[in-house]
Amino acid sequence: MMATTTQLKQQIGSGVYDGAFAALYAADSATIAAQRARYLRTIENFEKNFGVDREVSLYSAPGRTEIGGNHTDHNNGVVMAAAVNLDIIAVVSKNQDNAVRFISEGFGKIDDIDLSILTPQQPESEHSASLIRGVAAGIVAKGGRVGGFDAFSTSEVLRGSGLSSSAAFEVCVGAIFRGEYNDNDMELLDQVEIAKIGQYAENVFFGKPSGLMDQTACAVGSAITIDFKDPAAPVVNKVEFDLAGKGFALCISDTKGSHADLTDDYAAIRREMESVAACFGKKVLRDVDENEFLAAIPDVRKKVGDRAVVRAIHFYNDCRRAAQLCEAVKADDFDRFLQLILDGGHSSFEYNQNAYSNKNVREQGVPLALAVSQRVLQGRGAWRLQGGGFAGTIQAFVPMDLLDEYRAAIDAVFGAGSCHVLSVRNYGAIRVAPQL
Repeated sequence: MMATTTQLKQQIGSGVYDGAFAALYAADSATIAAQRARYLRTIENFEKNFGVDREVSLYSAPGRTEIGGNHTDHNNGVVMAAAVNLDIIAVVSKNQDNAVRFISEGFGKIDDIDLSILTPQQPESEHSASLIRGVAAGIVAKGGRVGGFDAFSTSEVLRGSGLSSSAAFEVCVGAIFRGEYNDNDMELLDQVEIAKIGQYAENVFFGKPSGLMDQTACAVGSAITIDFKDPAAPVVNKVEFDLAGKGFALCISDTKGSHADLTDDYAAIRREMESVAACFGKKVLRDVDENEFLAAIPDVRKKVGDRAVVRAIHFYNDCRRAAQLCEAVKADDFDRFLQLILDGGHSSFEYNQNAYSNKNVREQGVPLALAVSQRVLQGRGAWRLQGGGFAGTIQAFVPMDLLDEYRAAIDAVFGAGSCHVLSVRNYGAIRVAPQL
């Protein structure tokens, strides 16, 4: 699997990796050719920065999209997510310096991390170096080994798009340490463990209190449900998902809304759900029996208000729906899947109420994108807001024969390139080999 940079370029150029590229991205010749060029460019950039003919390995980790379970993870609920065919790739070579030197294309700097220090460093907070150091610390705490490597990476995971570029980076680094220093030991460091280590790095070293959905979806790949009843040991169920085989594309559309001043909007959802749970002496809604909650609504609404109550109703329904979405995929019932997507979209808009901010009612890009989607796809496909909401991106499952019309309609409203056409990727964070 190891090869020098020269050998690897020859192999990629001659098509040895075409099967891997088809599996990771898409089987059409144009996509394969584009990935050949991308990988070759990344290897050449590695050579420019770290030297020619070093032995190297290739790694890849995908971005992710939320499919079901909108704002349910923070109350220990159930979500459905999927890896997508936009990824971060890294060309990696071990060194003897016990240091990680990592260059990310487009960032203009090198992260240089001394692995003899595996505690948070304040100057690194909210920078990628903290994630590398945090992942290394998490692997050591798990009983794994770490060591130095040089890496050059490129990323196609759209930043700020709700596709989790930071989680993809974290689990890619985890996969590198697993592959280079732990013999790719999937028992010691399985995909969920790599995800948990990524979350630890983001929470403790980077300083962001993220949940575990993003890292798990990026690490595991495919379409998955994640049950967070025990957040320390989430239950992950995986199912392969062939959208193209159903004649559909996954579209993520950027409504170009500002995320400024939305922190309290996001926090209020969690705060209000937990206020309902507190009425029953519990910390999170997952610990409150749904029937007990429903029977107590007259009293609960007096204590915490109606919006908290309807957001709690959304929580229970969307947890159930996330599991049903996965079952629909397993049962090959795609019509049922699409209807559940629409139902979840309505619940997020009407009950969870995170389609737009009440602080700025003139800016309603998410509802507008949903309205455009409904106009084009009425009676076919499905559409919903995703992620935190209030601004940002929406998701749509679009029949291939309507794809050009749909993309043109979205781009006409929000600007050229606003609609991104993706597919579900059935591989998580991996070392890339000719045969996957």
